[in-house]
Amino acid sequence: MTEHHHDERATCRELLKSLSDFIDGNLDESLCVEIEKHMAECDRCQVVVDTLRKTVELYQNIYPAPPVPDEVRQRLFVRLNLDDFLSRRQPEH
Repeated sequence: MTEHHHDERATCRELLKSLSDFIDGNLDESLCVEIEKHMAECDRCQVVVDTLRKTVELYQNIYPAPPVPDEVRQRLFVRLNLDDFLSRRQPEH
């Protein structure tokens, strides 16, 4: 295995460690720039990232977040000391 090929595989492993945060937009901009630069040069990583993004999008479209029951919402607001929000009426679904 050549030195270049070894370095590329190490970069790919580093990308995979941060992939979920990258997809979710939870990384520092500088790290996102590095990942995007790597993906521009690495077809394998580009395929992995694209596939994961599409999987997440499909899942979110098929299984939208369920509405939070009013009782649960009230308990949460009380627990977070946000009692003033309890007086606001949420629109009916």
